[in-house]
Amino acid sequence: MNNMESNSKIYIAGHRGMVGSAILRKLEQEGFKNLVYRTSKELDLRSQEQVKAFFEAEKPDYVILAAAKVGGIHANNVYRGEFLYDNLMIQNNIIHQSYEQKVKKLLFLGSSCIYPKMAPQPLKEEYLLTGPLEPTNEPYAIAKIAGIKLCENYRSQYGCNFISAMPTNLYGPNDNYDLNNSHVLPALIRKFHEAKVSETPSVEIWGTGSPKREFLHVDDLAEACFYLLNNYNEAELVNIGSGVDISIKDLALLIKKIVGYEGELTFDTSKPDGTPRKLMDVNKLKDIGFTYNIELEEGITKVYEEYKNNLVNAL
Repeated sequence: MNNMESNSKIYIAGHRGMVGSAILRKLEQEGFKNLVYRTSKELDLRSQEQVKAFFEAEKPDYVILAAAKVGGIHANNVYRGEFLYDNLMIQNNIIHQSYEQKVKKLLFLGSSCIYPKMAPQPLKEEYLLTGPLEPTNEPYAIAKIAGIKLCENYRSQYGCNFISAMPTNLYGPNDNYDLNNSHVLPALIRKFHEAKVSETPSVEIWGTGSPKREFLHVDDLAEACFYLLNNYNEAELVNIGSGVDISIKDLALLIKKIVGYEGELTFDTSKPDGTPRKLMDVNKLKDIGFTYNIELEEGITKVYEEYKNNLVNAL
């Protein structure tokens, strides 16, 4: 049902982000040429008028909604109103216009932060709305939950084939290495690389190193999204992850090895650890027929090469 034809017109919202750019690369590799996208300067997705005009002009067959206002813990916590408003507007406009213009299928991408703070591990899809959220990124999570529910309810009221997927922590090309608001994996790559270059005797890790986190290479996410677009047509959201987690300490040791840094690791235990564990239950995705391919060491090795190449090119 609804398999994408090679000449189908596909709109990727958020094509310059880590997720959108990976999906764009995947579609191009698969031979899709009729791809539509706009930068945020060309099209303000928060504007109902602009999005309506864009959809009326382009009339895409498929829509991948990977556009979002994102940031680290600090940005999420400080710009709470902005995060909630911008993300709600982006989603509402795109999902509603996809209905208005009779899009064949829409894939909405959320995040694992939609699950309750104290939900049991690993996180199953049915744990949605069973408890309070993590307060620091609640506005972002609330917006994503609203997006899931909009897709579900447009499906039940109008018969739209709108599906939702929730990725775990991602890493890969076009990641953010800004130490003020990047995620733990790119931050560690940068820290170890800079320590190696400057021959700093030790690298400091925040917290105890004991929390466990799950990571997925964004190319695996793109593969999963492509698979779902061709094979999944149900109302319920789907987790996308590896189903494998690693402690922050072991992650740091792995990155230290890949970078070739010879110094010591120290742990600043005055800094918060965050949630002890955040692992996705990916049995549903496996049952649909998809499993990830890129193991963490292989993935980080590729990412570190890209990071070094980008540094050289930036000089």
